[in-house]
Amino acid sequence: MNQYIFCIIWTGVVALISRVFNVYHAEIVERKQARRVSWAFAFLAFFPLIYIAGMRTSFIDTESYIEGFHNLPGTLNGIIGYLSEIEKDKGFTLLSIGIKSVFGDNATMYLFILALFQGISLIVVYRKYSPDYVMALFLFVASTDYLSWMHNGVRQFMAVTIIFAATGLLMKKKYLPLVLIILVAATMHASALLMIPIVFVVQGKPWNKKTLLAIAAVILAMIFVDKFTNILDILLSDTQYTNVVSDWQAGNDDGTNPLRVLVYSIPTILSLIGLRYIKMENDPIINVACNMGIVATALYCLSGVTSGIFVGRLPIYCSLYSNGILLPWEIKNMFTKESSRLITIIMICGYLLFYYYQTHFVWGLI
Repeated sequence: MNQYIFCIIWTGVVALISRVFNVYHAEIVERKQARRVSWAFAFLAFFPLIYIAGMRTSFIDTESYIEGFHNLPGTLNGIIGYLSEIEKDKGFTLLSIGIKSVFGDNATMYLFILALFQGISLIVVYRKYSPDYVMALFLFVASTDYLSWMHNGVRQFMAVTIIFAATGLLMKKKYLPLVLIILVAATMHASALLMIPIVFVVQGKPWNKKTLLAIAAVILAMIFVDKFTNILDILLSDTQYTNVVSDWQAGNDDGTNPLRVLVYSIPTILSLIGLRYIKMENDPIINVACNMGIVATALYCLSGVTSGIFVGRLPIYCSLYSNGILLPWEIKNMFTKESSRLITIIMICGYLLFYYYQTHFVWGLI
């Protein structure tokens, strides 16, 4: 069976197992009693995805990661000299050299270790904070985030998952250690620095003044897109992204596909429609996830008129919250029991169609 078909079928198998066997138990999450899956089930449900990501030998920039790994020095003694030649994301290079010095020149083990860390970060956060772990898993795969990030864009996704794993600090508003973790993540991929202002913006009530200001800024950037790109070019000068604007313009990067923008905007659209339900619940994690979704949607809209390759890669820092935490909560709490079932079926069908469109027509995988 095609592995990309297996991935989506596996999420259905996981859903079936969760209904047949008693995988849930009650526990306290953020001082509230919640129904959560067991640790064993959470890990076993995700492990096949980790394994497939670790065993891959191709898919977009996978070959570049493998080649780069083989070219790394094989011992820690060569780190200083090699790092002096690297201009960006030295933390990821240092991590890669560390893996090679321990496990040898084994690219499969290298990719598996990276996938394992990323997967465990997602398992820990979704198991604790998502009201429906199984749905979160399905959405992660069906939205193509799994393929886009655990099979591609691994360097940035390491930064993303390092910060995502620190969600507990975000919820407790422990900003100093959280900012330090973001700075560490930025050594993996400098785009992580974007999260420093975002962690302050997303705190508070849903759709608060800070998020509305962010939306207003994005709308202005979209209206005056030429001036925005000029300002961005100036801001990025003398950084590792100094040529990014000219590169996306020269490469005819016409922005993120509107269909993808729409798909990732669904949690935010629902949060606006059912804002009264979110306010009545006043759950801190849902409030944060809602505001994360607003930021993600704003960035996706901006990427639609600028660059899908550069700007379109930024929302993943926030969309992990809106897709895996907010959307399952909305479906469960904003509709009647009968309506929720219907919405779930529609949601599953819609995401399956999107998955097929992306994997078949865009990537040619199935």
